[in-house]
Amino acid sequence: MRRLILLLLTVATACSPSASSNPQTDPVVLTSTTFLADITRSVAGDRIKVESLLPVGADPHSYQPTPGDVAKIEHSKMFIINGAGYEHFLDALLENAGGERTLIEASAGISLGTDAESGRSVDPHLWLDPNHVIDYVENIREGLTRFDPDGASVYQSNAAAYIAQLKNLHAWINEQVAQIPLERRLLVTNHEAFGYFAERYGFTIAGTVIESFSSDASPSAQQMAALIDQIRSSGAPAIFLDASDSPALAQQIADETGVTVVTDLHLESLTDGAPAATYIDMMKYNVARIVEALK
Repeated sequence: MRRLILLLLTVATACSPSASSNPQTDPVVLTSTTFLADITRSVAGDRIKVESLLPVGADPHSYQPTPGDVAKIEHSKMFIINGAGYEHFLDALLENAGGERTLIEASAGISLGTDAESGRSVDPHLWLDPNHVIDYVENIREGLTRFDPDGASVYQSNAAAYIAQLKNLHAWINEQVAQIPLERRLLVTNHEAFGYFAERYGFTIAGTVIESFSSDASPSAQQMAALIDQIRSSGAPAIFLDASDSPALAQQIADETGVTVVTDLHLESLTDGAPAATYIDMMKYNVARIVEALK
């Protein structure tokens, strides 16, 4: 059976909704991010209300929690996070939140490994490979079923349908990437986020503006100079940024190298409506922008 991390933050009196709660109306499931909320809704359907702690457009790497966030966590009965060291901002919130809830790590059971040179854990951006999101879905389905056993058949059916969509998404990405010549499948990004995507779809990471898995960091002048050299030697034609990233450093590099700066990817958050209203929309939009810049 899949290893699923279920952590009780306080002693819970039951795993399923109490007799006084209504799974179809109570906002009992909270997720850390908007894309996790969408994935969870695809499994939960209309049976349980799902909300995201972070608002649309927020970058978890630099997010500053608000007093209202504690209240949201206290009101939740289940909290679904990415895990893999992604949500550092949650540590203090979870310490201060009262009430009781079950914590689900969507990435539980996925092997992360370590960077051979530094010993650091590899990046937590597992969702940028939709094949890993299939693992997310299975973990979320199991968590919801334990929480609300009466909804097991709903969660099973919804999860199966969504996994089929994720498999179709994977096939679509392969078709799109095939338009890019092999020698141009080079990614330069703001921070180290595309490792899983690159490995799955045959890209080479030609460099990062910020040598960190978090966008909340700053490069040295030496690192900037090294990246300029990397771009020139590799022939990478573009730098890709999340919409929440500051384009200033990337633009400086572009001025030196003549590459294009793509500033409107959506890696950490969905959007309020198009172009990234759902996780699948987000991935299709990002891939389309990457293919457009590299083919």
